[in-house]
Amino acid sequence: MDYKEGHYKVRDISLAPEGRKKIEWAESRMPVMMELRKKYSETKPLKGYRIAGCLHVTKETAVLIETLSAAGAQISWSGCNPLSTQDDIAAALAEGGQEIYAWHGQSVEDFYWSIDRTLDMKPNLTLDDGADLIFTVHNKYPELATEIIGGTEETTTGVHRLRAMAKDGKLLYPVVAVNDAETKWDFDNVYGTGQSSIDGILRATSVLMAGKNFVVAGYGHCGKGCAMRAAGLGSNVVVTEVKATAALKATLEGHQVMTMDQAAKVGDIFITATGVKDVITKKHFEKMKDGAIVCNTGHYDCELNLPDLEELAVSKRTIRPNNEEYTLADGRRIYVLAQGRLVNLAAAEGHPSEVMDMSFANQFMSQLRLAEYDKQGILLNPEVIDIPEEQDQEIAGIKLRTMSYKIDKLTKEQKTYMDDYSAGT
Repeated sequence: MDYKEGHYKVRDISLAPEGRKKIEWAESRMPVMMELRKKYSETKPLKGYRIAGCLHVTKETAVLIETLSAAGAQISWSGCNPLSTQDDIAAALAEGGQEIYAWHGQSVEDFYWSIDRTLDMKPNLTLDDGADLIFTVHNKYPELATEIIGGTEETTTGVHRLRAMAKDGKLLYPVVAVNDAETKWDFDNVYGTGQSSIDGILRATSVLMAGKNFVVAGYGHCGKGCAMRAAGLGSNVVVTEVKATAALKATLEGHQVMTMDQAAKVGDIFITATGVKDVITKKHFEKMKDGAIVCNTGHYDCELNLPDLEELAVSKRTIRPNNEEYTLADGRRIYVLAQGRLVNLAAAEGHPSEVMDMSFANQFMSQLRLAEYDKQGILLNPEVIDIPEEQDQEIAGIKLRTMSYKIDKLTKEQKTYMDDYSAGT
């Protein structure tokens, strides 16, 4: 482990050259971020702002970090999942002068130690994925909240919990719900999660997807993306849900819908995408076929009750990277991928750069907006804030332009017609 106090703690700083090449590849696939970097590196609107970040350390995140830095911000960063950090990327960021505390395979103690180190700088902005950094401020360092202008939150689970905090009057500073931007949840969550989760499954197993019964727990945006991509590879998709409208959508999109109790008997591959604990538990493991593969793409690993599986198993071994074989008393084998953590990040590389281009553009622009409110002396209430529609459209417009696509514009007469309630039929 390489450690330089007040600067970085990474697995191996000598990995930096390999990480830098991957970052450069991501830059070539993230034209929106690169356009924003070019624009704001000149004016440096984030100069004087200190951003503590807690988000998966991937090549795409490196592009975000270095864009924030180019805009003038001082950065201190940790990973938001013990298994998602890519060590060569962390090394490249450290060698490039960024303050970072992240390495693959952290213990729980390591994970929170790293978050603590990012807070040593006494940030006035936070950037989060899952809200662990925000929760640490609230639970351990509430005095820091008085200096924090605001924060941003990347993922569905984090936004949901922050809204619950705000509702109870416990949120100490405003947080922008980056996840709820259309250019995030309808692209990153669907197309990013779908492709990268299948990528993780294939890297960890190398199984044939065609003909398999592929069980998706949760038919939100992430689950829908997984179902879409699995069906495209020839799998028979089964959806389990607790929400009637979501289940109905799944049936009308050609998928089978059943309870997890039913699905446990027929599934070949299971993936959870719910944000809720105990989606697959002992009673489900007891019903699974010999050879069943189980994984999770929800933010936390508690969707799979692995202590229940440990209790049922008579032996356990690592069969290949990110793939553990649990043998039950009757000889059946169940394979758990990435220790139940995010399969797309722990067993693969996370979302493709092209889709993270928009998600991280939302993060960047939201940080700029919070800084601008501060400069104008605007004090925001401690609540979860939605991203304005014009930001979504601006980011989508830049993305389309970089893809050489053009769209139509409403004429003056069309705009008038849309608002004319007296026209009738």
